[in-house]
Amino acid sequence: MTTAEPVKPVTTVGVVGLGDIGRGVAEAVGRAWFGLGVCDKRAEITAPFEGSARVAATPASLGAGSDVVIVVVVDDRQVLAVIDGADGALAGMAPGSTVVILSTVSPATVESVAEKASARGIGVVDCGVSGGPAAAASGSLVAMVGGQAEVIERVRPVLDTFTSLVVHMGPLGAGLKAKLARNLVQYGSWLAAYEAQVLAEAAGIELAKLAEVIRESDKLIGGASRLMFRDSAAPMPPDTHPVIVDAMAAGAALAHKDLRAAMELGRALEVELPLAVMIDARCDAVFGLEGRDGRDGRDGRDDGGEPS
Repeated sequence: MTTAEPVKPVTTVGVVGLGDIGRGVAEAVGRAWFGLGVCDKRAEITAPFEGSARVAATPASLGAGSDVVIVVVVDDRQVLAVIDGADGALAGMAPGSTVVILSTVSPATVESVAEKASARGIGVVDCGVSGGPAAAASGSLVAMVGGQAEVIERVRPVLDTFTSLVVHMGPLGAGLKAKLARNLVQYGSWLAAYEAQVLAEAAGIELAKLAEVIRESDKLIGGASRLMFRDSAAPMPPDTHPVIVDAMAAGAALAHKDLRAAMELGRALEVELPLAVMIDARCDAVFGLEGRDGRDGRDGRDDGGEPS
């Protein structure tokens, strides 16, 4: 948004896309007493909002009556269509208004939209969200936002209606870049859980019981974010405090031992565990130790030997 454009309080909000996330966002915005408008090409989806919101036939007409337009469609093509298409939101939005993109799309798409919006005096914020439909329905999504601080501040009251945490990740595009990284953690965790189920099932373990203990132990251990406490994912520098290095080395040694025990069980059960092999090879990098003391991913050994 150019500094010359007037800054006015947000009173009306439009939501484009009323799927699992968009519907919850719209309901949360409506509960906060903003003037709400909605738009979705499926009439059966907009029908429940007819008594409490303005139902717009096109994104352009939605934009014409909204200070902020929140876009919650599926992919890049749809984002470009509902924002900058022939009947896109930009065609109806006034200078000084703002587009908030919740869809998980390419940062390049966000930059393209922002360039066209800026020419009209319209701000853009990218807002990656995490938490799923349940969090959307309860207004407790976690938001990772990118954009100019003053634009984010203007729409912050709107973001607060459907989130429990809002973190400004950096300039335009940073919110969705953070969301892509966060999704990598999620999908990688699901792959690990799948491979664990394959091993457990082959060993005669009831999977529901395995899931129960994993959920409870994650509450204690911290889950996938447990080791995300350093400022960099690079190997720990030489001046790292020895206590930290020793703790990470002990953790890596334990991980190698446990992974190799799992792989040994897999071999005995004739179950392939490609992820376990990959983790064992990269484990020293995970603990920030790769390259230290001759480590190459095999718990400090360079001879490929098994740990004792």
